[in-house]
Amino acid sequence: MAGSLLRCWGMRVLVAFDKFKDALTAPAACEIAREVLSQARPDWSLETCPLADGGEGFATILTSAAGGEWHPVDVTGPRERPVRSGFGLVELERLPDAARAMLQLPGVNRLGVIEMATASGIESLHPKERDPWQTTSLGTGEAIRAAFAAGAEAVLLGVGGSATNDVGIGALDALGWQAQNAAGDPVSVLTPSGWSEIASFQPAIKTLPPIRIACDVANPLLGERGATSVFGPQKGLLPADQDALESEVVRVAKLLGQAAGRPGRETTPGAGAAGGIAYGFLVAAEAQLVPGFDLVEAWLGIESKLAVCDLVITGEGRFDQSSLEGKGPGSLLRRARTAGKDVWILAGAITLDAPPPNASVLAITPEGMALPEALRLASENLATALRRKLVE
Repeated sequence: MAGSLLRCWGMRVLVAFDKFKDALTAPAACEIAREVLSQARPDWSLETCPLADGGEGFATILTSAAGGEWHPVDVTGPRERPVRSGFGLVELERLPDAARAMLQLPGVNRLGVIEMATASGIESLHPKERDPWQTTSLGTGEAIRAAFAAGAEAVLLGVGGSATNDVGIGALDALGWQAQNAAGDPVSVLTPSGWSEIASFQPAIKTLPPIRIACDVANPLLGERGATSVFGPQKGLLPADQDALESEVVRVAKLLGQAAGRPGRETTPGAGAAGGIAYGFLVAAEAQLVPGFDLVEAWLGIESKLAVCDLVITGEGRFDQSSLEGKGPGSLLRRARTAGKDVWILAGAITLDAPPPNASVLAITPEGMALPEALRLASENLATALRRKLVE
C-alpha cells in the first residue's frame, strides 16, 4: 500500500494528530508532520487538522478552527493554586450546520468554549498531589463565569483530564450556588474533605445560561460504574477510601438534586463524567450532554476533509485497543476506512491485539528508549519515523 501511494504525484494528504501526552500538543504534532512532508514531497497537497478529545487542547483547537477569539485567564487550580486557563469566544454562525444542530442552541449567537484540563486538570498536579478528597472544580466555574462576563450566551465544556471528584460543587460555587452548614452559614471548604459540614444548598439567584458538555463516557454518577469507582483511582483515590467517598457523593448529590428541584438524575448516562461535574450541571443548570468526538468531527468538518484526501496521517501518544473504541485517531481511522482512504498511524507506543485492516501502524519511539527520553525526544522521533515511512 505504502509503495503505491508514494509513487503518486499530487497526493492529497490530511494530517490529523491528537496530542502525544506529556510530549506534544496536537497542533505541534501536525506541524512537525507538515514540515517533513513539505520538504520530502513538495508536490503533495497538505491539510492539517489537529484533533481534540475533550481534554487538553479541546478549547484552543475548536476556537481556532472556528476563527474565534482566545481569552487567557488565571483561575483557581484543583489544589487551589493559580493556574492559567482560558476560554474561546466563537460565533455560532461560523460553525458547520451539523455542529450547530448537535449543540441545539437556538437564538444563541456567541458561544464560550472551555476545557477542564487546564482549569481543573490532573496534569497540573504532581502525582503525589493527586487526591480527589482535596481537589476542586472551582477554576472551571471561574472560567465559565469569565466567559459569560465577556459576552458568551452559552458555554461548551470539554471535561476530559479532570483531577476532581467533587460533583461540580466547586464550579457551581463560582457560579452563584452556595453550600451551607446546619446553621445556614456558607461552608468554606468545598473539596470532599469538607463535605461533612454541608447540610443544604442555596441555588444561584440568576438562572445560568445554557451549558453543553462534550462527553464520550456513559458512566452514571454512582455505583460500580460510577465516577468514584471507575475514575477515582485514576485521580489518586486509595482503595481504602473508595466507600467513604462514594457515601459522601451519594449524600451531597441528593442534597444538590433536592435544592435544584431535579432529584434522581444520578443514573443518567454520562452523569459521572469528570468526577460528576456533569451531574452537577445537569441538575443545577439543566445542562445537556453532547457526544464529544461526534461534535468535534462535525465542528472540524472531518467528513468533507476525508472526501477530498487520498491519505490520512494520524496518531497520538499511545495507540491501543481503547483508541479503537471511539477516541480521536481511532474514530478517524474508522471513518477513513469507510470512505475508502489509506491511513498511516504514528504513535509513541503501539499496543494492539492485531493491526487494524487497511492501515499502516508505526511506533515512533526507538526500541529500548526509556520513557523520559522518549517524551523529551518526541519531536525528533516523530519526524524521523515519518521520513523513514516515506522511503519504505
